[in-house]
Amino acid sequence: MSDTRRRVKVYTLNEDRQWDDRGTGHVSSTYVERLKGMSLLVRAEADGSLLLESKINPNTAYQKQQDTLIVWSEAENYDLALSFQEKAGCDEIWEKICQVQGKDPSVEVTQDLIESEEEHIEEMPETSPLIDLPSCELNKLEEIADLVTSVLSSPIRREKLALALENEGYIKKLLQLFQVCENLENTEGLHHLYEIIRGILFLNKATLFEVMFSDECIMDVVGCLEYDPSLAQPKRHREFLTKTAKFKEVIPITDSELRQKIHQTYRVQYIQDIILPTPSVFEENFLSTLTSFIFFNKVEIVSMLQEDEKFLSEVFAQLTDEATDDDKRCELVNFFKEFCAFSQTLQPQNRDAFFKTLAKLGILPALEIGMDDLQVRSAATDIFSYLVEFSPSMVREFVMQEAQQSDDDILLINVVIEQMICDTDPELGGAVQLMGLLRTLIDPENMLATANKTEKSEFLNFFYNHCMHVLTAPLLANTSEDKCEKDNYQTAQLLALILELLTFCVEHHTYHIKNYIMNKDLLRRVLVLMNSKHTFLALCALRFMRRIIGLKDEFYNRYITKGNLFEPVINALLDNGTRYNLLNSAVIELFEFIRVEDIKSLIAHIVENFYNALESIEYVQTFKGLKTKYEQEKDRQNQKLNSVPSILRSNRFRRDARALEEDEEMWFNEDEEEEGEAVVPPVEKSKPEDDFPDSYEKFMETKKGIYVISACHLWVCCVPDR
Repeated sequence: MSDTRRRVKVYTLNEDRQWDDRGTGHVSSTYVERLKGMSLLVRAEADGSLLLESKINPNTAYQKQQDTLIVWSEAENYDLALSFQEKAGCDEIWEKICQVQGKDPSVEVTQDLIESEEEHIEEMPETSPLIDLPSCELNKLEEIADLVTSVLSSPIRREKLALALENEGYIKKLLQLFQVCENLENTEGLHHLYEIIRGILFLNKATLFEVMFSDECIMDVVGCLEYDPSLAQPKRHREFLTKTAKFKEVIPITDSELRQKIHQTYRVQYIQDIILPTPSVFEENFLSTLTSFIFFNKVEIVSMLQEDEKFLSEVFAQLTDEATDDDKRCELVNFFKEFCAFSQTLQPQNRDAFFKTLAKLGILPALEIGMDDLQVRSAATDIFSYLVEFSPSMVREFVMQEAQQSDDDILLINVVIEQMICDTDPELGGAVQLMGLLRTLIDPENMLATANKTEKSEFLNFFYNHCMHVLTAPLLANTSEDKCEKDNYQTAQLLALILELLTFCVEHHTYHIKNYIMNKDLLRRVLVLMNSKHTFLALCALRFMRRIIGLKDEFYNRYITKGNLFEPVINALLDNGTRYNLLNSAVIELFEFIRVEDIKSLIAHIVENFYNALESIEYVQTFKGLKTKYEQEKDRQNQKLNSVPSILRSNRFRRDARALEEDEEMWFNEDEEEEGEAVVPPVEKSKPEDDFPDSYEKFMETKKGIYVISACHLWVCCVPDR
C-alpha cells in the first residue's frame, strides 16, 4: 500500500496566472549529487517518472498555506506548488525545508520577503524605483489590467504596486474613468476595470481599502465589480444596496461616525460575501486583510454602541414598555440579536464587559416580553443562547428568581424547552441548538459552590420541580398506551433529543434523576420506544437503560428487576432475528457488561426469567457466561449457608420483611437533598450485601434459612426445621 502522507499534486503557474496540474505522485527529500544539495523529488504514481526535481535553495522563500500546501518561486516567472493529501506529509516536508534553511518549522514563510528585497536594493548602485504606472487613460486600461494581474503571484511586486497606487492617488483616477466608460457604454473598458479593481483588492493592503471603501468611492468600486467579463449581463449590485437593502434605525443614531461605520461594514461584507468570487486555495490569503478590515469595523461598532449609555437605555426602555407595538418590538429584539452576534468579534475581556452591560440593563427580563410572537421568540432564543454561552450561572440565577414570581408555563427556561419541542424544521436544527443550551445550564461541571449556598442543589431542585415535566411531556404522551402513539420521523428525532438530555441527567445528576425515574416509572415508558420502526430511536432508548445499568446502583437494579424491564429489550433482540446490525451489537454489549461486571441481582433475574429464550443464541458466549456466573453464585451461597454459626439460628434476630420494604419506600418518598449530600448512605463494602442479593430469595427458601436483604442493613433470619 502506498504512503498517502507523501502523496501530492504538482502545480505550476502558467502565463495566464492560472495553476496547471502537472500530475500526482509521491514526494521525497534527498541529496542529489548533480544539484549539489538536498532536493525535493516527486515521482509519478502511475509510472514512476520524475515529475519534479527541485533543489531546496537556502535563499528561496517557501510558503506553507492551508496546512497542506507549499508554494515557492523557482525563477522570476516560474512558480511551483505541492498540494499534499495529508497534513502530516506536508508538515514532514516543511520540516526538511526549514532544516536546510535553518528556520523554525512553526513559521509559515521561510524568508522575510520585504527585507530580502530591501537587502537586494541596498546592494544595487542606485535605488530601484517603484513600479511605473501607465498614465490613467482609457486607451491604457488594458495595459493597467495586465500589470495588476501580473504582480499577484509575487509578494514583493504586490508591495511595490500598492505603494505606487497609494502615492499617486491612482484609485480615484481609475474610478473617474469608470464613470466615463459607463456613460460611453464602453464595455471593453468596463471589463478591464473589473480586472483592475479585483486585482487591487487582492493586493490585500489596508491603506488601499481605506480609500476604496470611503463614502466617496465605495459605490463606484461596487459598480466596477458589476462588469465581470464572464457574465453575459452585468449584475445590479448598486441597485440592491441603494434601493432594496434598507437600513433600519430602531432608535435614531445621532453619532454620524457610527452610522457611517455601520453602512461601510454592511457594504464591505456584501462585497466579500456576494460580489467577489470564492477564492481558490491559492488566493485565500489575498483577502485576509479584507476579513480583518470587517472584523475591526465590527469591534468598533460594538464599542461605540456600548459606550453610548443614553442610546442603550432608550432601546431597553422601549423593549420593556408593554405599550410598544409588535412590529417595533420585533425590530428591537432583532437589533439586540445582531448586536450580540457582532460582540462575538470582541476580545474575551471586552466581550465580558459587553454582556455585563446588557445584564445590568436587564436583558433577561426584557426577553420575556412579547414571547407570543414567533419572530420575537426566535430572536430572543438566539440572544438567550449568547447569554448562556457567556455565563450559565447568571442565567440560572435569573430563572430561579423568576420562578418565585411567575407560573411554570411562562418561565423563560420553559419557553426555551417548548420552542425546542415545537421546532418545525424536519431536521430539528433549532431544537438541537436549544438542547445544547439546556445541557449547558443543567451541567453540574459549570455550577458554582460557595460557603453559603450550593448552586448545584438549588438549581437542580428548581429544574426538576418546575421544568422537567415540560421536557418529558412529549415522551410520556407518546408512550401512554405501552406503544408509540406517533412514530413519524420528526417525532422520533425529537424524542431522541429528549432521551439524549435525559441520558446526560442520569450520568450527572444521580439523586434527582433517580427520584424522577422511579416516581414516574420513566424507564418503562422509555423502553416502549424499543418498538419504534426508527432504529436510531430504539438505540437511544437502549442507551438510556445502558447508562442506568452502568451506574451499578442496587436501587436501580431492584427497580429494573421488580418491573421486569428487561423484557422489551430481550423482545427487541429476538425480533431482530439473525440480523447482525447496530441494535444487535448494542443489546449484546449491555448483557456482556452485566456479565463482566458480575452484577449478581441482574444476572439472577435474567437467567431465571429469560434464559430459555436466550440459550439458543450461540454466536456469542455472553448468555452461556451469564448462566455460568449464576450457577457459580448458587454454589457459593450453598457453601455459605452450611457454614452459618449456630448463634444465628435464633428467632431473636428475625425481622419482619414487610418492615424492610417500608424502610425502602421511605427513600422513594424523599424529595429534598441536604446540601448536595446523598440521602442514601453508601453501602459499605465490608458488609456481605453483595453475597446475598434479593434475587436469590427463592433459592434460599429451599435451604434451612431465609435471608432478607435491604440496601442499608443485612438481616439474617433463620426458620427452624419443622
